Amino acid sequence: MSGEPNNWGRFGPEDQRGTLNLLTPPVVLAALASATEGRVLSLAMPIRGSTSSPAPATVPHLRGRPLPQHFMSVDGGDYAAGTKPVGAGLRVADDALIVTHHGTTTHMDALCHMWSGDELYNAHPAARVRSYGAGRCGIERVGGVVARGVLFDVPRHLGLEHLPADFRIPAELLREMGPEPQPGDVAIVRTGWPSVWRRSPEEYWSGQPGLSPDAGRWLAARDVAVVASDNAAIGGLDERQLATEALEDDLHLILLHRHGIHLIEMLWLDELSASGRTDFVFMVAPLAIEGGTGSPVNPLVIL
Repeated sequence: MSGEPNNWGRFGPEDQRGTLNLLTPPVVLAALASATEGRVLSLAMPIRGSTSSPAPATVPHLRGRPLPQHFMSVDGGDYAAGTKPVGAGLRVADDALIVTHHGTTTHMDALCHMWSGDELYNAHPAARVRSYGAGRCGIERVGGVVARGVLFDVPRHLGLEHLPADFRIPAELLREMGPEPQPGDVAIVRTGWPSVWRRSPEEYWSGQPGLSPDAGRWLAARDVAVVASDNAAIGGLDERQLATEALEDDLHLILLHRHGIHLIEMLWLDELSASGRTDFVFMVAPLAIEGGTGSPVNPLVIL
């Protein structure tokens, strides 16, 4: 692992939750004071799954990723065709949804999602990540997150609809925008990039703006519990939808691997931006997928 500052060992040798440990009861109770209106907003993109229509492709996603699939094992058409009711006129629809969340919908990355060398965050052995799930640092370790959210609305600050594809947000810009995040906060970074999808999927795939490595380190130094963004990778992407930074500057390695900071990607932040609020209560709970590298999520904010 890189010799730069990190959180390995900070919360004990067996820790698998990283900076979520900073969300102590007093910190959570203090965060609740950030709600002043009582208005609730969802920050999730819709999951549109279908096996017989282009619906899944109408939501922003990375090219080449398996799109959501939505099946019905029994539906209204089956009963119309003669399927027997469950009992005494009782009918039920029963569906199944398959979502490969990384790159296709609003999701949270687990600490086992990315690493370098032979160790996950906190020196847990990477060999414990198997085809049936990760034995260490899986998404089920997260539980529920309730924290103060802090929005860095970068395009709004710069007077833009969205950032250019090659824009990498420097730490100086985050520092200039304020408010400075406090330990245990969820830092939410808006790029505006999802709006490009409506204009052109090809443009959306031409690259993506995101945090610079120094901005990631600046947030980590402030002990944020989570870093979230409306882009697909927290950092920027090129036209091949890949990060171009050297290994020591990769945002996932800086945040997930070295500092144990969970990531939430592909948020929908337009309504939150329009509210004009920069701090609020933030809530999210991933599915308890044992050994999962991540989970679809529906983050909520209370203004």
